[in-house]
Amino acid sequence: MTSTPRLSLSISPHLTALALLADAVGGRRRGLPGLWRDAIAARVGRAGHQAVRPLSVPSCSLAPDCLVPRVPDGGDVSVQEQLAALRELPPDRLVADLEQAFGPGPLPVHWRSAAERPAAWLHGYASALSEVWSIAEPLWQRARALLDREVRRVGVATVRGGPELLLGALSPHLSYGGGGLLVPGPEAGTQELGERRIVLVPMLAGQDALILGLDGGDAVWIAYPVPGAATLWRRPAAPAYDELSALVGPVRADLLCAVARPKTMSMLAADMKIAPSSITYHCDRLRAARLITRERRGREVWVGRTHRAEELLELFHRR
Repeated sequence: MTSTPRLSLSISPHLTALALLADAVGGRRRGLPGLWRDAIAARVGRAGHQAVRPLSVPSCSLAPDCLVPRVPDGGDVSVQEQLAALRELPPDRLVADLEQAFGPGPLPVHWRSAAERPAAWLHGYASALSEVWSIAEPLWQRARALLDREVRRVGVATVRGGPELLLGALSPHLSYGGGGLLVPGPEAGTQELGERRIVLVPMLAGQDALILGLDGGDAVWIAYPVPGAATLWRRPAAPAYDELSALVGPVRADLLCAVARPKTMSMLAADMKIAPSSITYHCDRLRAARLITRERRGREVWVGRTHRAEELLELFHRR
């Protein structure tokens, strides 16, 4: 067993998309600001919401390996590479990974529907990651300086012999000592590293986010919030319209602006030249994100903005 852990770093942004998805849609609250959580939840479609349901169970943090089919052990992994790997994954692989994760016997209830329809689950999960990335990519581009600084910080710690201190500061929920990692959660325990190296993967995520890959034979990986990420949540990019559209989708952005004063569903359909069924679908998603209200008055349903929506529009200077 080595006395000093060997560190490397991977810039693999798909883990940022996974962390945001788990927080905003899976309900694993890890410090993501409420407005971003609501906007991401509104952006992910029905298939994505259904696929993420197994991740919302608070008593179980185990998940199949195919959540991250392209692991960062061998270097950087782009979102596009990750999505391609997910879409090419045989459905039987998901079933096998679930059996490996949870052992013999019946699967946990929350994963059974995925095992029964693995192809549909993989499609929904890949779609959800893609939809989250459509929101997160502008934020990722603005984080270049933070990521470069983190590369230097890890490099200095490695060269100067201080990796133990660095590992202890990654997350309040993770500690290192005696050649092992003390991991949190319902399956908490100590993972012995042996001769395996540690791959660090900085993420743009809530301050309590943490994703671990501990099963690799040559390396383990730790995805953690990059220091300073909180400053990005408060600084929208220009132009504001493009950013808001990326957050909630162009149709929903226009819909939010259209209800500066309450309107009926039929008025919205006529004003926006969109089929009533589509208006209903988009309103369902915005209501789920607590960005609009709906009130029936006689035979008409009136749509209005919530205080959360007003805050979101103010953030992006839209009215």
